[in-house]
Amino acid sequence: MGSKNKLKRFRENETFQNVFQPTREEVVGDLMPLKGKWNSDFFKNDNPLVLELGCGKGEYSVGLAEKYPNKNFIGIDIKGARFWRGAKTAVENGLHNVAFVRTQIELIDHIFAEGEVDEIWITFPDPQIKYKRTKHRMTNSEFLKLYKKILKKDGVVNLKTDSEFMHGYTLGLLHGEGHEVLYANHNVYKNEGSPEVVTSIQTFYEKQYLEINKAITYIRFKIKD
Repeated sequence: MGSKNKLKRFRENETFQNVFQPTREEVVGDLMPLKGKWNSDFFKNDNPLVLELGCGKGEYSVGLAEKYPNKNFIGIDIKGARFWRGAKTAVENGLHNVAFVRTQIELIDHIFAEGEVDEIWITFPDPQIKYKRTKHRMTNSEFLKLYKKILKKDGVVNLKTDSEFMHGYTLGLLHGEGHEVLYANHNVYKNEGSPEVVTSIQTFYEKQYLEINKAITYIRFKIKD
């Protein structure tokens, strides 16, 4: 994407009421006025709050928002030029139950209060295969502690990935640390009984994976206390 395109998208993001782009200083300084008040002050309801972490173009967040109008969705990504597409689609389609925040995943406990979130989706994250990149894997122990902090007591996490490595790594870690695996499937489009929410929404890249018969995996789990 050219720099002119990026600048245009950044400027357009600033006009969208469903996009929030706080500075790192504002986030770390806990200057987010919506922290703990996303439902009451922004969505103006008490519906379940669902996050998509590393939302990319926001396709999954928008797809979920269309499918579940009685839930609130927030896509999180550090690249605003990417989620511009999702934010614009939401505006064009009159979806008022989806928003986007430009920030780093490791700062989400500054964006959301303890126990504010009902559910988390992690869709097609970079598996960070090299050992020295373990700390960047979005299902490592430190990230799970972070998610636990903002999730409600019965909150759940969903991982959808095309990476067998990420699927295996996460399952091993969950079992090893005693977390509760609610559902696991190493090929959601081949095995019967896959949850509809997993197979009914497909991202641009996911469709490409499916065209070359690449397996899509899925895990749904709860993080132990």
